[in-house]
Amino acid sequence: MRLPRIVTALAAGLGLLLGAITALPAQADGTDGGAAPAQWRSYWVDAFNPGIYTPAQVQNLVRDALDVNANALIVQTARRYDCFCNNALYPRTDAAIAALPYDPLADIVRQGHAAGLEVHAWVNVNTMWNSATAPRSPDHVFNQHGPGATGAERWLNKKANGQELVGANAYVDPGVPAAVDYIVRGIQSIVRNYDVDGINLDYVRYPDGSSTTTHSDWGYNDVSVARFQHATGRTDVPAPSDPAWGDWRRDQVTNLVRKIYLGIWEVDPQARLSMDAITYGHGPSAVGGWEKTRTYAEVLQDWAGWLDEGIMDTAVTMNYKRNWNPDQALMFSEWSEFMADHQGGRQAVNGPALYLNSVEDSLAQVREILRPTAAGNKAAGWSGYSYANPSMNVAANGLAAERAKLVAALTQGEDAPFKDDASVPGMPWKQAPADGHVTGVLTLRGGAALDQLPVTLRSLTTGASETTRLSDGSGWFGFAHVDPGVYLVSVDLPDGVVGSPATVVTVTEGGIAKAEFPLFLSVP
Repeated sequence: MRLPRIVTALAAGLGLLLGAITALPAQADGTDGGAAPAQWRSYWVDAFNPGIYTPAQVQNLVRDALDVNANALIVQTARRYDCFCNNALYPRTDAAIAALPYDPLADIVRQGHAAGLEVHAWVNVNTMWNSATAPRSPDHVFNQHGPGATGAERWLNKKANGQELVGANAYVDPGVPAAVDYIVRGIQSIVRNYDVDGINLDYVRYPDGSSTTTHSDWGYNDVSVARFQHATGRTDVPAPSDPAWGDWRRDQVTNLVRKIYLGIWEVDPQARLSMDAITYGHGPSAVGGWEKTRTYAEVLQDWAGWLDEGIMDTAVTMNYKRNWNPDQALMFSEWSEFMADHQGGRQAVNGPALYLNSVEDSLAQVREILRPTAAGNKAAGWSGYSYANPSMNVAANGLAAERAKLVAALTQGEDAPFKDDASVPGMPWKQAPADGHVTGVLTLRGGAALDQLPVTLRSLTTGASETTRLSDGSGWFGFAHVDPGVYLVSVDLPDGVVGSPATVVTVTEGGIAKAEFPLFLSVP
């Protein structure tokens, strides 16, 4: 473990202590005794605008973050499988960043940490490419697995009508096993090679542009359809509205998140996994529940379920609503209440769109974010989208003027919401874990993966209820946050496959127990 990570962990532990202190009753004068509250405050820093293209931009970014009393930055590191870094599996971006040896990610980590800011590497997951000009690197996913590839090497997502590209936009299908493994390895390479405080996932879902808001038209890559047919025993191509097909596709995204979460844990157990959560339309309270939202039904993203399972540390919700529009203001309130009340023992950060609002309206949204819900819950903090566009009035008044106005609104004055410092909320489930994890891989002797087999985890010592998950297209399976103890791991083998179907693992606090199965044999 690198020294900076040790320092970060110690600081995070101190943050937990300070957070506990602030939870004590306020003093008679209404103060908290001077301890910094635990409250996430960040900018999203997109890589399509200035921010990290040069060392000077990074210096300005850090200064501007400190001006607004932020304590974290979500910095776009991988836009379309191109990395704003030099030492990751993803190739270096073609964007007009400073020449080598400049490394944008390394520089923002260095300067950000020196200023006391956490840096979270923002990685787009299922967006392959978005230009009519192909990337220069022959190793880029678009060149290896895009329109020029065939068969299993073609990772492109596809609509039910056969459409793969939306203009120049190409997407990766999360039902393709090789694509999933590449994503996991790419993210692990960033965590391994850079002292980032965490990974922030964006586009960890199916694409927009479906014909309705009740289901997704995407997911029809030939490999994905064949896997669904194999899992269900069906021979038809399912309709987009088929409930079983919708559940299967949503499960592919959840498996990807679970695999990323445990993959990061293998490299750095202290690194935070966050994601940019969809909040399209009205909130769950207005549409009949979570499963009726566009988030769950249309783009097949179950971020509330990921928080409940513990495979997502922080959901940073993209609560992009215009405060000056009454209907959208209502949507903002509905989602704000839901995220604060459904954090699953983890954290939800409210992320409004600065670019859709005046500074005055953004301030009003911040104040709403910081108020407790009717149930007495609060979101873990605030993230503003975006650093490059601090208000809807930038074109009229200039970037510098609107950014200064935002700083003044948030930090100056007795009732300014960010006038005092705050610490990033800690993660006790990582800093002092009380449970562990189980992973394994099921393969035949020839190396072929055993896909979508039920794997059951049964406690032999704790009395915990058993849990069953399916192996993925690489034969991998994972169980996160399992109580310490001894467990039987058993697999339901199909006809024609023989071998020992069970093994025993011991789960320890903070560890990953590897379920070792012998290579299975396929028989006629």
